[in-house]
Amino acid sequence: MAMMTGEQYVESMRAMKLKVYMFGKKIENLVDDPILRPSLNSVKATYDLAQDPEYEDLMTATSIFTGEKINRFLHIHQSTEDLMNKVKMQRLCGQQTAACFQRCVGMDAFNAVYSTPFEIDQKYGTSYFENFKKFAMYCQEKDFTVDGAMTDPKGDRGLAPHAQADPDMYLHVVERREDGIVVRGAKAHQTGIINSQEVLVMPTVSMGPDDKDYAVAFAVPTDAEGISMIIGRQSCDTRKLEGTELDVGNSEFGGVEALVIFDDVFVPNDRIFLNGEDEFAGMLVERFAGYHRQSYGGCKVGVGDVLIGASALAAEYNGVAKASHIKDKLIEMMHLNETLYCCGIACSAEGSKTQSGNYMIDLLLANVCKQNVTRFPYEIARLAEDIAGGIMVTAPSEADLRGEETGKWVRKYLVGAADVPVENRLRILRLIENLCLGTAAVGYRTESMHGAGSPQAQRIMISRQGNLPMKKELAKKIAKIKE
Repeated sequence: MAMMTGEQYVESMRAMKLKVYMFGKKIENLVDDPILRPSLNSVKATYDLAQDPEYEDLMTATSIFTGEKINRFLHIHQSTEDLMNKVKMQRLCGQQTAACFQRCVGMDAFNAVYSTPFEIDQKYGTSYFENFKKFAMYCQEKDFTVDGAMTDPKGDRGLAPHAQADPDMYLHVVERREDGIVVRGAKAHQTGIINSQEVLVMPTVSMGPDDKDYAVAFAVPTDAEGISMIIGRQSCDTRKLEGTELDVGNSEFGGVEALVIFDDVFVPNDRIFLNGEDEFAGMLVERFAGYHRQSYGGCKVGVGDVLIGASALAAEYNGVAKASHIKDKLIEMMHLNETLYCCGIACSAEGSKTQSGNYMIDLLLANVCKQNVTRFPYEIARLAEDIAGGIMVTAPSEADLRGEETGKWVRKYLVGAADVPVENRLRILRLIENLCLGTAAVGYRTESMHGAGSPQAQRIMISRQGNLPMKKELAKKIAKIKE
């Protein structure tokens, strides 16, 4: 099958039978729901961009299985160039949507799960690698969107999975059958799962021998029997129900997350990629986390480009673009944004080949990348709010702008630069609000903090991989210390 167009993707999702709840009610029509549709549009954009000849080199790749052209989000990285193109593609998608486009986690899971089963098979003689290759080829053939699922609710963080008062706090195997397994539990913060045809499930922490039932990786359709999704709330989400375009800031694109329940879901044998080999759970977690920490050096940078552009426009519309301190703030925003991009490119350029043949980023630099992401978007957002001014959060609604009685006052008193229509000024201020405080802040701010692991997780990895003993030996040599 050829790659899908954006519209074909939308229709493919319309055919899915997902079980989704929002505001306490089951959603019957996900595709056309006004709160959910912008998130679908963001994924649709990844299909539309792949059809555009201008972006073909970034958005597509050649399948290692069939030699056919595929969407890069389904690609198994074959070189450091692939790794760098991934980051460049993510920046492009962020620029085009100013939102979370939701496919990074699936791509990162694809590559982490590709390499880990290969090494499990070498030790145990299992067939997980062949299972995954068949699954990957199937997704490439169908041009599916795949969601990666790692984060469990975790319960008491001080206890191992098997030691939880409620065993379902970590997803686990509850039954092993001749034809497969049955799993129960949940995955939290699942970005884009309502817009995916398949979900690729992984463990969330390193496991010990007592956690064998929790050391499981597999794939199932998102509308498989037993899967339910509960949409998470976002700041300003119900503005999308008001029939306004201006007030939502970004009326076309967005992203949503869900708590996903696996209530005794059956997984056939050929969809299992890890099943009780507990010592490999940590490897899979580490590899996925590394890839996903690299990703943030692309997607957050693209959204940052939009926020910086909006801030520059706000300065112009406010009539302060020539002020030296405004210029300096914009420079600082660009400096921080490009630093994030540097980290994403650097960890890609320093990547290396795994035993399975795909390429892994440099884990130290990937963790440095994500550590910076936990800080820099917050500072970029702070500077954006500074430049925009308080009117960003106190401006009247679009209804007031267009109101028969109120419109004349809004247009009179909210004027900025004389040659800029008030409506344009309000539109750019609402976009900044959306990115810094509204629905898009989920992906740009808080996800920057906790996505792909908490800041402390990256600091632990930096400590492990920073090779401090080597650095001490270098210092001793230069200082001519002999021991």
